[in-house]
Amino acid sequence: MNTHAPLLMFIVLLFGAKSINAQEVEDEREFDYSKKGEKGPRKWGEIKKEWGACNNGSFQSPIDMSNERVVIFSRPEKRNYRLTNATIKNRGHDIQIEWFGDAGSIFINNTEYPLRQAHWHSPSEHTINGRRYDMELHLVHLNTDPNVKNRITVTGILYEIGKPDKFLSKLMKNISSMIDKKDEEITVGKIDPDKIKLRSKMFYRYMGSLTVPPCTQGVIWTINKKVKTVSRDQIKLLREAVHDYAEENARPLQPKNRRDVYLYRPGNANNR
Repeated sequence: MNTHAPLLMFIVLLFGAKSINAQEVEDEREFDYSKKGEKGPRKWGEIKKEWGACNNGSFQSPIDMSNERVVIFSRPEKRNYRLTNATIKNRGHDIQIEWFGDAGSIFINNTEYPLRQAHWHSPSEHTINGRRYDMELHLVHLNTDPNVKNRITVTGILYEIGKPDKFLSKLMKNISSMIDKKDEEITVGKIDPDKIKLRSKMFYRYMGSLTVPPCTQGVIWTINKKVKTVSRDQIKLLREAVHDYAEENARPLQPKNRRDVYLYRPGNANNR
């Protein structure tokens, strides 16, 4: 009689179950960030018909904010954020804060865009003069009026390694509790988006797209020129929390296709 047979059977069942679970997790994701994989950025436009813009769109994001083709302009934006209830969710490919109720708005060209959610990318998706930073926060605003031509606007904030980000510090405990738990959602009470302190004297603006499928175009992008700081531990946590395929969840740079990049610089005599 083989006394090792029960042990061998247990090992086979144990690792077999792990393999099945791993495969289930693998199959759950609709897209990922692998450079050569079948679900990576180069293939996004082929995965679903409605994602075609990811491959065929001519005004895609992110792009590099370089000095060439920069136009100085003098139309500052207005923000009016307020404290309101929010949740934190692990979407698998990123960590998201979603506000419920009135979290305030941003005003661009006299059009109001209510704040809906924010999420993090690491490393940054946008670059400035070729430099990629350690993290980027996106605040997503949406105007639901069908008569508005460009209904989505996103504010991007870049971060480099340094002192911890105070806003993110307050969320670390909640994010730690959802490590590798896709669709885990936690109600966190009221969060004030104004605490992000994203005000900058200078910012870039251009027309682009969402940086994840379906890569919808017609998005107004505002990128703060001032770079903030984030700690290594904070970036490490954001990467640990999401699935392995999104530890580096930055879409590659997209062609500019002769798009102008506008730079708001107050007090410039040549502003227009």
